Amino acid sequence: MNVAKSAYRVFSANSSAACTELAKKITERLGVELGKSVVFQESNRGEQGVMALYSSDFFFFFFFTIRDVNTAIMELLVMAYALKTSCAKNIIGVIPYFPYSKQCKMRKRGSIVCKLLASMLAKAGLTHIITMDLHQKEIQGFFSFPVDNLRASPFLIQYIQEEIPDYRNAIIVAKSPAAAKRAQSYAERLRLGLAVIHGEAQCSESDMADGRHSPPCVRNTTGHTGLELPLMMAKEKPPITVVGDVGGRIAIIVDDIIDDVGDFVAAAEILKERGAYKIYIMATHGLLSADAPRLIEESAIDEVVVTNTVPHEVQKLQCPKIKTVDVSMILAEAIRRIHNGESMAYLFRNITVDD
Repeated sequence: MNVAKSAYRVFSANSSAACTELAKKITERLGVELGKSVVFQESNRGEQGVMALYSSDFFFFFFFTIRDVNTAIMELLVMAYALKTSCAKNIIGVIPYFPYSKQCKMRKRGSIVCKLLASMLAKAGLTHIITMDLHQKEIQGFFSFPVDNLRASPFLIQYIQEEIPDYRNAIIVAKSPAAAKRAQSYAERLRLGLAVIHGEAQCSESDMADGRHSPPCVRNTTGHTGLELPLMMAKEKPPITVVGDVGGRIAIIVDDIIDDVGDFVAAAEILKERGAYKIYIMATHGLLSADAPRLIEESAIDEVVVTNTVPHEVQKLQCPKIKTVDVSMILAEAIRRIHNGESMAYLFRNITVDD
């Protein structure tokens, strides 16, 4: 890979060794060294500080979500501000998994935390972000600077073709109707069938209250009582069923995030009952929090394949069913193209609106 002509620096915004593994892989592909910075935390107050030991026009720094996500975000903001005050002209954040991406919609009287984080990053000094598989593509509109939302699907599709024996006998499964578009994209590229699991035991994300059903403020009114509007009927979920034939097939469930694996375990049980003889789960971001490794190990799931956008080495030691796909290649190429002023269109070739 060609190295940029002018100087630029690459840092990791996380101080833990697990978080710098992907950063080191990317810098090795770029042929540059990972820059040195001092990250310290005041023991008595819990305050954080960062000292960047270089000065340059271009700064790229990596941020990886760890278990204490709020501490990591504060470290990210302090690092960005430290680079800004070092007179860097361009500060590009490489954030493979964007935290709080699920909180991108109004629910009840809450706030859109993802939008808040986007504003904080802009205020801290970031001028560009490279990320991967945002939970909702519309999140890019929260930012006042460019955002490149890369896709992990080419790497996961390659894994299916090379590592799953007899994948031609597989069927792509969406664990809910909301995930049907992503599953359809995989099915069309692999020339496979599509199945959708319909009906859930609990409310899905799209059914959560968004504030429109909140009662208005009580006011003392006299005279006109207002119009009587038609009452919206409450939703009633049907019994869990599988739309599509999975009997005697390999079932491949695809999604963008696997965190709480309860839904995936329940989906695997349903697919086993319908005759699927092997079950794989493909996801971009493997958060795998709480008891996820144990639940996966004890479930009907044969393999869980995730990328290395989130460190999960501890979870892999607890559950041998978890496999990792390396995406450092596309992140390194994005960095090289941005710094050299080359077009990013090559990284989005054959990517459609629904991908």
